[in-house]
Amino acid sequence: MLLAQKLKKENIIEYLLYMWQTEDIIRACGLDMEVINEHVILPFAATMTDKELKQTREWYESLVDMMKREGVQEKGHLQLNKNIIIELNELHQSLMSRGKDAAYPAKFYHILPFVVQLKKSQPDTEISDIEVCFNFLYGILLLRLKKAEISEETIKAQEEISKFMVLLARNWHADDANSL
Repeated sequence: MLLAQKLKKENIIEYLLYMWQTEDIIRACGLDMEVINEHVILPFAATMTDKELKQTREWYESLVDMMKREGVQEKGHLQLNKNIIIELNELHQSLMSRGKDAAYPAKFYHILPFVVQLKKSQPDTEISDIEVCFNFLYGILLLRLKKAEISEETIKAQEEISKFMVLLARNWHADDANSL
């Protein structure tokens, strides 16, 4: 939980990927708090205060509850995570139309061929370009966790999409700081 809070403040892209991974970890534990406690929380208990440990358990319990209420026990994402995608996509559209910063649209047009190719493999044809990028980056994360071989072409696409997502994150955090 503490890591999630830190990531949300510092890097919205890493935060969302972390939250997607947390959803998958909860699913792997069968949405069972005893299993989550034993395999996810307790291995780090020695590094936490009692208060942090309690907060972490409560955080996982709330995520399990939300996943059950929202019907994403087997697949999909929590609404709070979908909302971030929606907000990031709105920011993306704004940055593309503003013309204020030429580097952002230039980087997007640079990765657009990758996005178009990736979009063809998505079951949902209405998916936003930003969500396509997230799906791709999360897929790479999963491949790396499995220690699967990743082609040079895929690594190149990941590098370019990651650079674009860094620009998006910078703009997100700049907008967030300006709205305070």
